Amino acid sequence: MDGSDTVHITNEFESYFIDMIKDTTHFSALLAGGIIPADHPQMLAAWEFVHRTIKLIPALNASTDIDEIRNRLADIMGTEIDKTTTIFAPFYTNFGRHIRLGKGVFINHACSFLDLGGITIEDDVLVGPRVNLVTENHPLDPSQRKNLDLKPIRIKRNAWIGAGATILPGVTIGENSIVAAGAVVNKDVPDNTIVGGIPAKLIRSITAAG
Repeated sequence: MDGSDTVHITNEFESYFIDMIKDTTHFSALLAGGIIPADHPQMLAAWEFVHRTIKLIPALNASTDIDEIRNRLADIMGTEIDKTTTIFAPFYTNFGRHIRLGKGVFINHACSFLDLGGITIEDDVLVGPRVNLVTENHPLDPSQRKNLDLKPIRIKRNAWIGAGATILPGVTIGENSIVAAGAVVNKDVPDNTIVGGIPAKLIRSITAAG
């Protein structure tokens, strides 16, 4: 990262933001989930990362090879991405620091990860094009609407998320399971099952014979 990537930081949050760069466990309240007030100190500091990510995403999506995409996304995430994992551009995220990718993952083009609540994708997961992973919601109470309600998403080993599917906050997709194209998943998906529809429902179990 060179000087062009530097984010303007207000004096009020300068030391706090520098601590965040060095140790993202300072975002523990966001990863713990639940209602996060809009004026929570960690939320205010997270906005500095959001501004940085907005600045870096165009360069990621202008990348011309897989290694460049991987390296630019790793910079946004603040952690290395295994060389066996492939991401196609364009790719979108509003934060990036709470995405964790396993080995052998494939993410097709035009996916959107809203990750303040934490997104974990385990080894050998396939993510189709235009998939949305959303860990962020808002309270129903209109007086609290600008607060966030955060819940993590976990996609277990060898799962396959079909094109255009949306995974909502708090959902775990089970090992080897398949989410059909266009599905909206608002509940956990057991291991070795296929779900589809809006909202997603069980279609059938997966056996060794397919």
